[in-house]
Parts: sequence; structure tokens; C-alpha cells
Amino acid sequence: MNPDLIILAGTVHTLDGEPGSPAPEAVAVQNGRIQAIGTRQDAQSWGPAEVLDFGDAVLTPGLVDCHVHPVMGLDMTRGCDLSGITDLAAVRALLRAEAESTPAGEWVRGWGLDPNAFGSAPVHRELIDDVVTGRPALIRLFDAHSALASTAALGVAGITGPQHFDQAAEVVCDGNGRPTGLLLEAAALDLVLKHMPQETFQERKRRLGELFESYSRAGLTGIHVMDCGEGTLELLAALEQDLAGAGHGLPLRVRVSPWCMPGSDEAEWQRLAAQVATARGARWEVAGIKLFVDGTVDNGTAWLFEPDSHGQSIAPFWPSPEEYNRAIRFFAGRGIPTATHAIGDAGVAAVLAAFEDLPADLPRAPHRIEHIETVPDELVERFARSGLIASMQPSHCTHYSRADQTDNWSTRLGKERADRGWRSADLRSAGVTLALGSDWPVAPFEPLPILADAQLRRRSGHPQEQPIGPSQALSARQALEGYTSHAAKAAGEWAAAGSISVGKRADFTVFDVDPLAAAPDDLAAGHVLATVVEGRFQHLAVGVDG
Repeated sequence: MNPDLIILAGTVHTLDGEPGSPAPEAVAVQNGRIQAIGTRQDAQSWGPAEVLDFGDAVLTPGLVDCHVHPVMGLDMTRGCDLSGITDLAAVRALLRAEAESTPAGEWVRGWGLDPNAFGSAPVHRELIDDVVTGRPALIRLFDAHSALASTAALGVAGITGPQHFDQAAEVVCDGNGRPTGLLLEAAALDLVLKHMPQETFQERKRRLGELFESYSRAGLTGIHVMDCGEGTLELLAALEQDLAGAGHGLPLRVRVSPWCMPGSDEAEWQRLAAQVATARGARWEVAGIKLFVDGTVDNGTAWLFEPDSHGQSIAPFWPSPEEYNRAIRFFAGRGIPTATHAIGDAGVAAVLAAFEDLPADLPRAPHRIEHIETVPDELVERFARSGLIASMQPSHCTHYSRADQTDNWSTRLGKERADRGWRSADLRSAGVTLALGSDWPVAPFEPLPILADAQLRRRSGHPQEQPIGPSQALSARQALEGYTSHAAKAAGEWAAAGSISVGKRADFTVFDVDPLAAAPDDLAAGHVLATVVEGRFQHLAVGVDG
């Protein structure tokens, strides 16, 4: 053997079937692939190589976040961070401070606004106009599907009443047809966003590089990007070129899925399909297509069998569901992976029906449903038979709903549907592949707290909180699989990644706590000692014995 690198650790979780005997403690890497797995004694005979000894630390396959929006998040997270604030007075105070610190002539911005802060009052521009002192302002709600615009912002955009869209988007108006400032879904948001000053390409590239480094330090070796907004591919290519010039690469693997939206035609689908075949770099690629069949429960744009408590969430995102079905047939027929955003029960049922109707002889590709927030037993059973992959975000449950169901999401759905929320354990028990992620910037991206939340069904570090649907808690192994082996299966990469197996890619995460043995709250408070991509350290904490 002639490895380039040997990594030693007290515990190695291979995630490749049953544990070996004796338990592995060493991994050899050559040319970015795993060459051998064994004990510390075995490693002494593997030949000369760079050796990194992590002592009692724990080595796992590299963690992958299966749902993030890094480039879109650059724009969404500008301005005042309102995440986690559920008191309207506190929201107004932060926005007032943001307005006071924003130079004259510039827009006031905020993000992460939780609709629970408004209590029973409707979300309305009058609640922010005074604190932003009559200036144009756009406050993004946490769900990334809605925003609140000030009166001045509506004036800049020329929005004076209702608008018609090709998708289920809305400029919300009062009974007199006057805009309230609430904008639902991308098409409505774009009416204002196109008038807002944008950062320079160089500034966005700098911030994207910093974000990727933060992902890496948090333990991520890969991400599935569920959008491809303007400039995304150019930013990835330019950032990778800059890092290559400095002798590095992107610190993690990046899989991008551009949006296919209502109103698009076959010519647009052909263009998207061509990107999947051609747009790629050394560690990034366009690898699938993202579609939507609904919006979110919180803003009334999910697709439910029965209306929510406001009489909303009864319409599909594609005004013609048949058009969505044709798009699925187009991409699936070409072996192109798809991921469909479906939150409500009717939305999930529609996606299942679209795939159930596909011919059996189509090329094999991994197809996914994203979010899956409320479904009855019958849909869990159909999901298991469909072969579709579930992609879910544990912190959506733990951060934005409450065990007593007094939150906006639960009250809109009512007890019966809220009780069927985020059925991750039931999907796993039914044999469904379950990929996990954060949906950043909707929720924080740090994976250790998410792994903990998946087991606790409450926010890690908050033991006083009651669990939300505790029967849906994942085991420690199931949670880790959601970021490793099941993440690889969701990407169609199980043959090359997702476990520590000879011949697979040498992508690893090293912890100072055991994700399969630690109490979940302790896991959330743990640290990542290293991340490795293709046998190269992308993050390495100080004090490691080399």
C-alpha cells in the first residue's frame, strides 16, 4: 500500500452495514479515495504517509446538508436579523434601530421575521411604516416565500392593487383592494426586489466564500442547493477559480437544482436539461431540477385537501397541475433527478400521483419530495410504495411550532393535521430513504443541533420545552444517516459516497463527541474537529496530533 494520508480516531462509524470486528480506528486515503480501513495496529503496516491522529475523537462519513439556499441566502440575510423573535414590540425596536443605522437614501432591510410575532393581528405594512420612518423597506419572513413591504417600497415598485401571476403568488390586499404590504411567493416578491440595490459581484463572491467556509467549519462536506438564481453559476465558477489559484478548491461539494416554474414551456425545460448535462466545475455541478406544487402553511399558500383556519391553502402552485405532470414526465424521461417542494397533504398527494403515473421503463434517477409537513397515514403508505425520497428539515418543526399548538403553523392547520406533522419516524419505519437538511436561511445550518433536534423533537439546549410529536423522533443512527448514507442515496451517489468504504470518496467529518452515543443536547454542544473532502483537510482544529 502507498496511501497519501492515514487518519486515526478512537471511533470510526462507517455507516456501511454492520460494524466491523475489531472496530475500525484507522482509514487510509490515496488519490482522494478510501484505500483501506482497519485498526491502529493495521495502520502501522500501511506504508509511509502523512498521519493525522485525532485521539479519542469520532470519524464519520462527511456530513451533507440536503437542502440549502446559499446564494439566495446572501440576498435574504441582508439587514436586521429577526430570527426567533416572537414579540412584535421587539421586532419594531430592532427595525427602528436598523432604520437609524441605515444611510439616507438606502432601503431598510430585515429577515427571518416569524409571523407568530403578530399574534392574531394580520401582517400589515402599518405595523412597520412608522419605525422605518416612511422609507422603503422590505422585511423577509422566515419561510423565504413571503415578505412585508413598507408603504414607500410599494410606491417605488408601483404596486397599487392586486396583480395577476402565472403561479400561485399574491399581492395581498384589504377589502378595498389596497395592498397590505404582504407579498406571497416569488413572483410577487420580484415586483419589489427588482427595484432594490444589489451588491456587486465581487462582494457577493466574497460573502459566498465566507459562507462556504462557515459550512465547512460546522462539519459539512457537501450541500444540495435548491435554487439557481441569477449569477449563481457564475459565482461558483469564479469562486472556484480564485481558490484554485491559491492552491485550494471549494471547501465542500455543491449540487445545484435550478427551478422549473409554472408558465415555462418545453423550450425552457430543454434549456434546464442542458444545464444538468454541462454546467459543472471541479466540486460543483447542476445535478437536478427543483419544482414546486405549493408554498407554505404559515403564509396560506400550502396545498391542503381542506382549507386552513383562514380559509386559505387550497390552491396548487401550478395553476394547471397537468402542466406540472408534463414537466415531471419530461425530466424523468431523460433520467434527470427532480426535487419537488410539497408541504401540504394535497400537494404531497399530487406529487405521488404524478410519479405513480409514469411509465415503469423510464431511466432510473433519484426523485425527491421536499419538506412533507403534514400527511395522513394513507400518504405515508403510498410514499413507501412510490420509491420517492423524502427530504425533511427537523428544525422547521422544532423552531417554528410548539407542543401546545398555539403557533401560527398549528393553528392554521388545526389539531388533526398538526398532529400529523413532520412524520419523519413513520417514513423511516415504512422504508423510505430520508435525507435531512436545514433549508438555510430559513433555519440555522449547523448540523449538530439539527441532528439533536431530530432526536429530541424540541430545540436542543432548551430542556424546558416539551417535544412536538415525540413519537416521530429519529434514533441517533437514523439522524446521522440523514446527513450521510441517505444523503448520498438522495443524490444517486451511494456507490461513491455516504459511507466509509474502500473505493468510495474520502469525505469525512471528525467530532469531539460521538453522534451515535452522546445525549442529544450534548451532541448539539459538541465541536467539529475537521472536515475532509477528497482526502484534503478543509477545516482542521488546532491541537490535532500530526
